[in-house]
Amino acid sequence: MANHFELNESRRGFMKLMAGVSAGFAFSGALGTFSSEALAAPVAGSSIEAGIAYPISTGFDPLTSSGASSLASNLHIFEGLVELHPATREMYLALAEKEPEQIDDVTWRVALRDGAVFHHGKPVTTEDVVYSFERVLDPEKASLFAQFIPFIDSVKAVDDKVVEFKLKYPFALFKQRLSIVKIVPKALIEEKGQQSFDANPVGTGPYKFVSAVKDDRIVFEANKAYNGKYPAKVEKMTWFLLSDDAARVTAQESGRVQAIENVPYLDAERLKRRNTVGSVQSFVQLFLMFNCEKAPFNNPKVRQAFHYALDKQKLIDVVFFGNAEAATSYVQKTHADYMEAGTQYNFDKAKAEALLKEAGVKELKFELLATDHQWVKECAPLILESWNALSGVSVSLKHLQSGALYGGHVDKGAFEVVIAPGDPSVFGNDLDLLLSWWHRGDVWPKNRYRWSNTPEYKRVQELLDIAIKAKVHDEARKAWKEIFDIISEHVPLYPILHRKLLASWNEKELTGFQPLPTTGLSFLGVGRK
Repeated sequence: MANHFELNESRRGFMKLMAGVSAGFAFSGALGTFSSEALAAPVAGSSIEAGIAYPISTGFDPLTSSGASSLASNLHIFEGLVELHPATREMYLALAEKEPEQIDDVTWRVALRDGAVFHHGKPVTTEDVVYSFERVLDPEKASLFAQFIPFIDSVKAVDDKVVEFKLKYPFALFKQRLSIVKIVPKALIEEKGQQSFDANPVGTGPYKFVSAVKDDRIVFEANKAYNGKYPAKVEKMTWFLLSDDAARVTAQESGRVQAIENVPYLDAERLKRRNTVGSVQSFVQLFLMFNCEKAPFNNPKVRQAFHYALDKQKLIDVVFFGNAEAATSYVQKTHADYMEAGTQYNFDKAKAEALLKEAGVKELKFELLATDHQWVKECAPLILESWNALSGVSVSLKHLQSGALYGGHVDKGAFEVVIAPGDPSVFGNDLDLLLSWWHRGDVWPKNRYRWSNTPEYKRVQELLDIAIKAKVHDEARKAWKEIFDIISEHVPLYPILHRKLLASWNEKELTGFQPLPTTGLSFLGVGRK
């Protein structure tokens, strides 16, 4: 995933400042609290250097931050009440002292971790927690993250230790979703302003933000007052922003950095000579999206035909060097709630042509629009090769930057077929979140792939609601399975494949490093030898 989630208004304001700135449903068992390790100081003079694949494209305020490099940075700068470990995706207590307590179906209480302070030395208060959630929920703030917590009705401080949440309806994934909102200092933001905070973030995480220079680097230092689960193990971190693949690989080979993300598949074997390369199956998908209001793509048989016509294994072998899996469901096989979808799209040219014939399509000419991400550009010619081999079909290709693709074409209905990447799992890993990103509400179904006037869309909305209100996980899985079957049959927007993500690191220099199933790098619990 590149930077598919950035908010343009925030980005413009942030860039003006950045040039000169420096400075299952239940938890499986009890969530761990901090140990004596949290009191250990980082090794004097120690540092970590890393190569990040994406430039700074948004600010760092977790109200609006959505760029890949900023989201990865915020894993280290901020904390929620609970968090998902970036590598394992397991939940752990962050600013919450103990597991959230359910009072009744729509009431939850969370106690704060003793001794937690912000990077500027001020203690974390329940007022800060209430403010952090209310600013995300405020419609005037237009936070991207509000869509992930629509079930919250109100948040209030019970006392100076406990916060109470009132929900609009019972929501089985409440604990998991607490990780969406990062806790920020109310008084500081009100004093300095949101735009200043966007460029000079202050959180409670194990690392403090020091400086950021666009197209160059982001610098962090250890937060020695941190008393949570993953204290900083080095005094300083520097992330070099190396969007060029060759520059990133060279930095790793030369020893300039100890780890890089987004290893080019072509260079993986070369890097293995001196480093460790880890390949992690991710949700990150290349999806195929149709304009379901434009004939003949308003016919699901036509949409199915172009899935059957894809030689996915050839894509995986040639472009990804085996580092991907063909989609057999909406989520990858490693996901905890994976279930095989009802319709499977094995490469079958004859079936594709038969479906086009059944739909009355004899001649079809259209333009495929695609993003300009390097790996998408490598996939596109093979996709065209498969489709142009179909009798009577002629497909041309145009690559566009994501902003131009969506703003200039998709959002205006000026397209027929699109291939693009996406990864909402950077925000959370539960099925409701992953399904809702593309299939709930109006943003995608109505305004993009234009499928919201169908009975199938209506049924998907009903099933999403059934799943989130289910009190037993198996009931939710039953609803999700029906959604998988519907979207796999009608394929308005559906994955072609799920990528494996490669990271490279020097095991002789780093301890505890793990590659991530999402964009970015994590140095939580990582030290230097």
